[in-house]
Amino acid sequence: MSFVHLHLHTDYSLLDGACRLDNVIEKCKKAKMPAVAVTDHSNMFCAVDFYRAALKNGIRPIIGYE
Repeated sequence: MSFVHLHLHTDYSLLDGACRLDNVIEKCKKAKMPAVAVTDHSNMFCAVDFYRAALKNGIRPIIGYE
């Protein structure tokens, strides 16, 4: 059974993010997650970096916004 995180704020989130994007991808890869979502507050600054990093590591990126 696989897990997909659908609510995650990165350090790009202006209000409450703490997760560095490279650490997120590394942890997801290690956990063999097939996909992961990023739902930063008030912006989509990490969308392109996240999309490229996820695909490069075999993870399906889900881009969200809160």
